[in-house]
Amino acid sequence: MGWRFKGNELKYLKEVLDSDFKLTGGSMVKRFEDKFKQVFGMPYAIATTSGTAALHQALLACGIRPGDEVIVPPLTPLMCTLAVIYCRAKPVFADVRPDTFLLDPEDVKRKITPKTKVIMPVHLCGHICDMDEIMSVARGADLRVIEDCAQCCFGLDHKDRVAGTIGDIGIFSFGEYKMLSSGEGGALITKNVGLAEKIRKVGHLGFKNVSAESAGSVGKNPLRIQDPSFLRHDSIGLNYIMSEFTGAVAMAQLERIHWFLNKRIAMAAWYDQAIRNCEWLIKPQSAPPGSKPTFWTYAVLFEGQKKLGISWYEFRDKFIHFGGDKIRAALALVYNDPAIFNLSRTGCLFHDQYEQGKDLKDFLKDNQYCPNAEYLQPRLMYFTTNQKNQRGMQKQAEALRKTIEYFGI
Repeated sequence: MGWRFKGNELKYLKEVLDSDFKLTGGSMVKRFEDKFKQVFGMPYAIATTSGTAALHQALLACGIRPGDEVIVPPLTPLMCTLAVIYCRAKPVFADVRPDTFLLDPEDVKRKITPKTKVIMPVHLCGHICDMDEIMSVARGADLRVIEDCAQCCFGLDHKDRVAGTIGDIGIFSFGEYKMLSSGEGGALITKNVGLAEKIRKVGHLGFKNVSAESAGSVGKNPLRIQDPSFLRHDSIGLNYIMSEFTGAVAMAQLERIHWFLNKRIAMAAWYDQAIRNCEWLIKPQSAPPGSKPTFWTYAVLFEGQKKLGISWYEFRDKFIHFGGDKIRAALALVYNDPAIFNLSRTGCLFHDQYEQGKDLKDFLKDNQYCPNAEYLQPRLMYFTTNQKNQRGMQKQAEALRKTIEYFGI
């Protein structure tokens, strides 16, 4: 067993296997959902197959239709935009702030049109967007807000609000390297009963016995459901149903989530010490006083090229030489990814939302260029924070300190 799976993972998996998927205390997924909503203090939690599926479900639940527009940041993984495209809607890219690397509410205002329906702030690297400003913009324009918390499980803003509980819907990802990891999987939370029911129906094949609270059960009334005249579906849905095995692992991980988070926060403190006197590794994402990031990764702005003539790659290679883990690069801006800007030439089924045969790159030339994101993306360095123990943390901090000293403070 790996060090991340020393809790009740095997116990819960064995319960599922021993029961032939007929757990007497309710399904493992339902147990996970109940625990998840309790931990977040939310009335509704819906498990799903991935963070991407969660985004897709959230958008469909918000009524996104072909031709609608969804505002997203470009400095983010591709999946946020893919979910928009799955709905045959248009991603509209708003810039990020240069100090937080997160969605800029002022640029969001500039990008709103009569077709805008949703704002999707992405809480990147464990830091929370300025949700006060974003919610103010959204409410003023009668827009829904979907918080992407795939990298920000339990991050707190300066008002002690938990990421994902502020907007209309919060989505989470439980992929291999996430703070809570069940290999894959995801979840959505909301306060809105109508949205919760739509989310669940979208992800549960449109079964009519689905409700905001539950995926329903054929076992409660088998004779009625097996009647030849019974009609099972009242809407079109997708199969985004979390498996019992995934639910078992996710449940065990959720029981230890604060242990995982405290390790990442501790690693960030080690990095803080290592870069405190360095003038060309800029202090990581600024956060309002009182906020508590959870550091899915530790992000810094590398200015070594400008100040010392050191390339991003030279620094990365020397860091690894001194025993550091790999340094993650910021992914290419979404609108620069060929899969997105060249939809009509990549065989995508969803390219018909762009008028007059234009690709997204043509749309971007006139509307969507984001200068802050363009500057940040090639200069960002993401340092790992999921070290096994304090010895591993010290090793990473020491490698960073040695690298800085090698090139000169």
